[in-house]
Amino acid sequence: MSGLLSPENWFTLAMLILLQAVLGFDNLLYISIESKRVARDRQAYVRRMGILIAIALRIVLLFVIVNAIQYFQDPVFAFHLPFAEGTFNVHAIIVLLGGVFIIYTAVKEIAHMLSVHDIEGERQSSRSVASAIFWIVAMNLVFSFDSILSALALTQVFWVMATAIVISGLMMLLLADHVSEFLKKNRLYEVLGLFILFIVGILLVSEGGHLSHLKLFGYAIEPMAKSTFYFVIGILVIVDVVQGRYQKKLMAQKAHEIDKSDFNSKS
Repeated sequence: MSGLLSPENWFTLAMLILLQAVLGFDNLLYISIESKRVARDRQAYVRRMGILIAIALRIVLLFVIVNAIQYFQDPVFAFHLPFAEGTFNVHAIIVLLGGVFIIYTAVKEIAHMLSVHDIEGERQSSRSVASAIFWIVAMNLVFSFDSILSALALTQVFWVMATAIVISGLMMLLLADHVSEFLKKNRLYEVLGLFILFIVGILLVSEGGHLSHLKLFGYAIEPMAKSTFYFVIGILVIVDVVQGRYQKKLMAQKAHEIDKSDFNSKS
């Protein structure tokens, strides 16, 4: 027991909680977007239930991966075409499909925002509660797959990894409503969130392509480095903040010019 409660395990637990929190940010964006597809009075319920079910399934997934990790790495099928080739395992398939779906979701939402005419009333319940919870849980597991493998690189102690998953899940539970409300009150940041989600999809697709040794026209797919990912996200945030402030400045200047013109016309 003293070995299980050693300072090394507590330090690893802290590192895993931090890792899960960083990786969970993308998950919160997806949860916020997905929950908006149901009726307003059910959105908070969808977020809570989706996260709670996902926490339980993450523990199950952790147990399965720990005891059968080799099966996730063994090749499932391969193909060789004149312009493409690859060897796929379960891990690569999950990451690839998750990335493609996230890209599809982000592009679909961006296109919807550009085509809608009634900005305030465009959000109609287009998905059932059960369907929304299913997709939140499914994508939560996709996001958690790599984080579990990263956790295995730090420790083999099950209780440490399971505790980190539970704590990070509870943190998501506390923050989900706040993130959703923030995006609802600051609609311009919703655009930023969708583009961040799009880049997350690119990250997953590149990683899945690398895991499957995918080659297109003889060129191997290389994974996007995490440092590159966070650098791009940082640039997006900075551009959005600067653009927002500059837009407010232009609007204030325009309002001042209108007031000045009205004053001169009355004079």
